[in-house]
Amino acid sequence: SEITAAIKGNTVQGSMDASGAYTEFYAEDGTVFGPDYKAAWSVEGDQMCWVYEGSPKDCWDAGIEGDQIQWIKDGTSQGTGTILPGNPNSFN
Repeated sequence: SEITAAIKGNTVQGSMDASGAYTEFYAEDGTVFGPDYKAAWSVEGDQMCWVYEGSPKDCWDAGIEGDQIQWIKDGTSQGTGTILPGNPNSFN
């Protein structure tokens, strides 16, 4: 899918309306690496899904244009990001 092609093996850095700034590396094996945490990611249908420790799976729509991504929940944009190639922050 378009989401997998854009995200897999890359970093997304941006801001969510509810929680503020974020930077996450999306490893090819489905692991999300943040500055001090790990999670899991998957693409299900046309949605990007995450499972963070202690939380249920949460899936969002994604609008991708070039290196820009918009995170959409319930039809409303609730965050944005820029896709950066690779793992520039060396998260692991």
